[in-house]
Amino acid sequence: MNVLQKNITNFVCFYEKGPALSANSIKTTSMIERIYILESVDPVIFYGVNNSNMQLIKTLFPKLRIVARGNIMKVIGDEEESELFLKKIREVEKYCEEFNTLSEEVIMDIVKGKGPAIVKQENLIIHGMNGKPIVARTENQRALVKAFEENDLVFATGPAGSGKTFVAIALAVKALKNKEARKIILSRPAVEAGEKLGFLPGEMKDKLDPYLQPLYDALLDMIPGNKLKEYMETNVIQIAPLAFMRGRTLNDAVIILDEAQNTTVHQIKMFLTRLGLNAKMIVTGDITQIDLPPTSMSGLIQAMQILKGIDGIGKVEFTKKDIVRHKLVQRIVEAYDKFDNKRKKEKETKTNEHKKDNYQIKES
Repeated sequence: MNVLQKNITNFVCFYEKGPALSANSIKTTSMIERIYILESVDPVIFYGVNNSNMQLIKTLFPKLRIVARGNIMKVIGDEEESELFLKKIREVEKYCEEFNTLSEEVIMDIVKGKGPAIVKQENLIIHGMNGKPIVARTENQRALVKAFEENDLVFATGPAGSGKTFVAIALAVKALKNKEARKIILSRPAVEAGEKLGFLPGEMKDKLDPYLQPLYDALLDMIPGNKLKEYMETNVIQIAPLAFMRGRTLNDAVIILDEAQNTTVHQIKMFLTRLGLNAKMIVTGDITQIDLPPTSMSGLIQAMQILKGIDGIGKVEFTKKDIVRHKLVQRIVEAYDKFDNKRKKEKETKTNEHKKDNYQIKES
């Protein structure tokens, strides 16, 4: 938030009876012009539908002349009244930043000195769009929140739909809002899930966006579209494929590597060593959905084995119980697990029988 100030002196003349003006006939009133910049909120949300919030603010401060354009508000008026306006508008902006919503009732409560009614939400991470609370809904989601607070590097693995990536991004957005980090860096390996997509049209960003779309979707649940666009244009939030991470040192940031099961051994080592000063990293993946060629080992599996037990590194394993998508997703995952286990047992049985037959042939 920035406030620019300019003094304006208005001369007000009062003409009295008589041929000459006395010393008291001329009075001056000092006016102050201030410019307030909305830095942390989306002006569309702040001003309201059809500028309804802005009209209410003008009504509540009738002695001031207030003009709003974009994220800039120009305020002209008495110094004392201007100071009160700035104090209240900071509180309104802070509320809007935290809850991503702003109603006329909240503005009235803040300006009149009442605290807006806030219902405390258990296990709250942040408030998403329209004030929707984003909470850690399962035991392992809460474990991820705790592991992030206590460690600089966290591995989060588990089945699809368990909320690994969503909670990780929510924690990153929270750190950015609380000014605990200056940047969010999100990355994914550009690996096709089975099918060959071939040539993709457009520039580099157009070619890579399909791989990174799930990250955009999660961010749009938490940050207003206009603000997200601004963050991305100024590189406060960066979304990039894994290949673009080489050679970087990532300071003062929360870094998330999603779909890490599709990294090679060399890729994940390269990524983990990007961690800079005052930075935290979350690595998410599902080791049951590896899309690498059969000859390549998953870097995520090897990294968790090598780094096991090192101080400052946490690990959270999500299970089928943590799945928070459609109820069918949990049933689908369970069915595939049963199928895979059955095939594994059949394979082991055939292998043992083959070994037994070979042993008998050798003996005879």
